[in-house]
Amino acid sequence: MQSIQQLLQAIQDNPRVPSLHYDLGGLYLADMQTDKARACYQQALRLAPNHPQILLQLGNTENTAQRYQEATVYFKQCIAITPDDAAAYYNLGNALRALGQPDEAAKQYQQSLKLTPNDADAHNNLGNVLRDLGRLDEAIACYQQALAINPQLHHALAHLIHQKQHICDWQGLDAEIAQLRQVLVQSPQAQIPPFAFLAMPGTTAQEQLQCASQWAQQQFGHITPLPSTHQGFKAAKPIKVGYLAADFRLHPLAFLITELLAAHDRTRFHITAYSYGPNDHSQERAAIQHSVDHFEDIQTLSDIEAAQLVQTQQIDILVDLTGYTKHSRTAIVALKPAPISINWLGYPGSMGKVGAKSVFDYVIVDETIAPQAECFAEDCIYLPCYQPNNQHRPVAEPSSRSALGIPEDAFVFCCFNQTFKITAEVYAVWMQLLQAIPNSVLWLLDCNVWAKANLIATANQAGIAAERILFAPRVPIAVHLARHAHADLFLDTQPYNAHTTASDALWMGLPVLTCMGETFPSRVAASLLHQLGLDALVTQSLSEFAERARALAQDTDQLKAVKQQLMTQRKLLFNPDVFVQALETAYIHAYNNLCAPPDG
Repeated sequence: MQSIQQLLQAIQDNPRVPSLHYDLGGLYLADMQTDKARACYQQALRLAPNHPQILLQLGNTENTAQRYQEATVYFKQCIAITPDDAAAYYNLGNALRALGQPDEAAKQYQQSLKLTPNDADAHNNLGNVLRDLGRLDEAIACYQQALAINPQLHHALAHLIHQKQHICDWQGLDAEIAQLRQVLVQSPQAQIPPFAFLAMPGTTAQEQLQCASQWAQQQFGHITPLPSTHQGFKAAKPIKVGYLAADFRLHPLAFLITELLAAHDRTRFHITAYSYGPNDHSQERAAIQHSVDHFEDIQTLSDIEAAQLVQTQQIDILVDLTGYTKHSRTAIVALKPAPISINWLGYPGSMGKVGAKSVFDYVIVDETIAPQAECFAEDCIYLPCYQPNNQHRPVAEPSSRSALGIPEDAFVFCCFNQTFKITAEVYAVWMQLLQAIPNSVLWLLDCNVWAKANLIATANQAGIAAERILFAPRVPIAVHLARHAHADLFLDTQPYNAHTTASDALWMGLPVLTCMGETFPSRVAASLLHQLGLDALVTQSLSEFAERARALAQDTDQLKAVKQQLMTQRKLLFNPDVFVQALETAYIHAYNNLCAPPDG
């Protein structure tokens, strides 16, 4: 293979040979130099108009550069010339999914599979868009087909496990998780999505760090950080803090962060929000916009363009509130547009390392969540409590139990966590509680029809009648909060706790009983309860959890006392004005560590 220098010399000698420009474009694209690759392919296309392979590579270049709309134009031109090119349909599907058009993306993947039915990647990507569309059963079938074709497609296994968790299909899950944990050790190049891995029972904090680091190396290892423009210590000037997120909208994040953003001391801090998620035009979006000094919608910017904007605006501290969750764009942080980067709130774990360097400088935790720091690539910033909470929440007028389908005289155990957090082991404990408390029901969130059917079937196998498993439909947040009044005890999940969902319950005066584990996501509810002084609701094992739940259900006076204590001390958790003081102290400490003022 010729080098870039050899091809440049060959082009100088023979400038009208399209294959030379095409080959040079390929080398630039492999080196992630998309501007140079684009110029080479465009020159090749001028010399060989309508050449389908050049059009395909131009589309791939635009996909790599995150110019997805431009990519679709080239792929469609390629398809018009060569309608049997499976790669063009596949890559068009990738571009359309990135543009938020899953229906259209699915059609392209399906067309690609008609031409190449044994393409495991196409089956996997079709599964991803079907998942986005809520067609979870079809998505699972796609992942299974991808693995049947290519058992080494490890990210398809991760997707399969996670979607089986979403529909509470626990058959064979332990073996599949064990297989993926083995892959983590044996195949450093395996692409295992870190968020899915966090929720898998049995994974350790050290494994979760390893997973995050391997993912970071694959996703960001090629990135060259922007040249630093930091000017050092700025005496008597506000520190510029940027909050980066996909979810500045009607989303749980809004109910945690909005009032905190407004509470920042404007004499010491200037606050900018960078939003790369959809604008839903909601009241929550508007409230966030009004809570910051400056709001930037960067959804249409590429990672490099977004990072350059952050740097141009001279942000001192960039706080990522999304991490490896949905719509993650951690590459913006990996470009190092700000001298200090902080991982907080969106992703309950370490973001890992690229080589020997942490992707982020700091992670915000507390002593309950992270009693030891060795499972974090970042330096830990310890706050009194990790999770902030708005002190004002919209609550509708409560409806009656009968209107919600709840027996008037029943003891109501509830869990409004997403169903992927419910494990077979936890559900078995819940079934034992229903057996021990005859006049009780279990009230769950109705996430999808498959989970509902599987949970009812599992209950039946445990001897619990279907009518004792109740499902709450998704409703506006104010209505959802109001219906907490009809629950008696919130049963938390393990190893992935209720986070914002726990705050919802606690705000409404509903006690949350949790079982604390060893990993970050398994300790968040304990952190919230500790802040409230309700450590009696934190258990150390599922057997202790079951015993405590049974005792509370059978002793109405004890449960009433817990509820009274919760309501009396609620302000300790829902006080952004107090929370922000500790947060700002941490920001100032991090800033001073970076650029202490000169002596004298």
